Amino acid sequence: MDWKEGQGPVQVPGQEVAQDVAGAAGEASGPIPAGLEALYGACRSIYPDQPNPLQVTALVKYWLGGPDPLDYISMYANPGDAKLNIPPHWHYISFGCSDLHGDGRVHEQTGPENPSGFGFELTMRLKREEGEKNPPTWPAAIMQGLAKYVFQSESMLCVGDHVSWHCPLDNSESRVQHMLMGEDPQLGTVSTPNGSVQFVQIVGITTEELRATQHWNGVGVIDIIKRLPGAGGPWMLTDMRRGESIYELDPSVAEEVENGIENDGSNLSGVSARLAWTEDEASSLPPLTSQPPRSETDADSEPSPRISHVESEQIRNTLQKGLLQGANKTGIGHNLQDEKGISEGDVEGNVPTTDSAELFVTQRLESLHLTINLESGCLLPLALRGRLKHGRHFTFKSVVDVSAVTLVPPSVAGAFVDASCPYASRGPWLQVFIPDDLLPTMVEDLADLADPDEVTLPATFRWPNRKLAITVVAEEM
Repeated sequence: MDWKEGQGPVQVPGQEVAQDVAGAAGEASGPIPAGLEALYGACRSIYPDQPNPLQVTALVKYWLGGPDPLDYISMYANPGDAKLNIPPHWHYISFGCSDLHGDGRVHEQTGPENPSGFGFELTMRLKREEGEKNPPTWPAAIMQGLAKYVFQSESMLCVGDHVSWHCPLDNSESRVQHMLMGEDPQLGTVSTPNGSVQFVQIVGITTEELRATQHWNGVGVIDIIKRLPGAGGPWMLTDMRRGESIYELDPSVAEEVENGIENDGSNLSGVSARLAWTEDEASSLPPLTSQPPRSETDADSEPSPRISHVESEQIRNTLQKGLLQGANKTGIGHNLQDEKGISEGDVEGNVPTTDSAELFVTQRLESLHLTINLESGCLLPLALRGRLKHGRHFTFKSVVDVSAVTLVPPSVAGAFVDASCPYASRGPWLQVFIPDDLLPTMVEDLADLADPDEVTLPATFRWPNRKLAITVVAEEM
């Protein structure tokens, strides 16, 4: 059956394909809510010939107790632009991260001068395969998964943020296994009666591009993707059949990224991790616990993602491992290039407030042995070279509890560690002071971590004269 407006042969489990946007809004007996109507209006300005696009809608709305935060996801057929070398594609647009209703049923009412709800909606542009009549629904499932993380963590997704997904987005054999956030080139930011809404576009990226994002910054990588048609082009299309990374499409990109890291550093202020520490730098730590990963057999057996209650928790755990934290609530990917100091607010989740003052007593450690999982440990070169070298701190936040480890250079103010007391904890928050004379040595000693495939685990790195050791362990112990 050919794809037509308002109809389609496929569904996402737990959701249904609506016949038209007015019916999907559930407002047949009354006007469409003002916030939702403003977003529909923005879509109509781009697709005047598609007033009733195929739309996935939650069977039970979130505000009625349903599991899916996005009320609707519209799927448009975009013809592309031959003059700009933009091929035909499917355009997915979410409705629900912003305040659609304006009556407090989901989001706090903030007024037209402030961001609406979380201040954004998600979009995605998927290259349309030749002869493809119906839009795949797996992007809608991913959007619901991302929205669940946003609602559960109260984190915002901003342009330049990334999500390390560690699996082909469509469960194929594709190299496109992670996501980067850009601004939708056609929708941009719109004003609604409930506040402003930015349309943040999901862009599928390769592992090599993820590493460039982590070591440099997401906005820089987005700019490179925009100028390379094979990587996405100016409208940042996701092509699941893309076989080449930005480095292979344009060899000069490697030098550009390297210069960016050297000159600008990284704007990533931290990452979620599995970690543990002890005061005895020579001791052996117990294995780190981990969440059970999704098996390859499970992935192969499902033709598209299934967003069940159980898998929503698995998605949340995956996102916690990859989403990076900064300011603005958790401020994922926020550019902290001008930061001057550190406070408890810099740690996502913060040190919890309790009635026990002992939690906030600073305890000095005479020595330190830190153990960290491989994926997060491989970001140590980034933390040292891209952050501390440029006078910025970097935090590893535990995914299993409220503990955190922050690496601190001498120029950062507000820390409770210094040259005379390089290792100290305050409750579950550990700070590690890295002096200028130790930094180059650590960068050199940890250089092999930049290529995780070359690391034999467990790997322990020691600096005896500093009474410091770091052990990197496998993801599964």
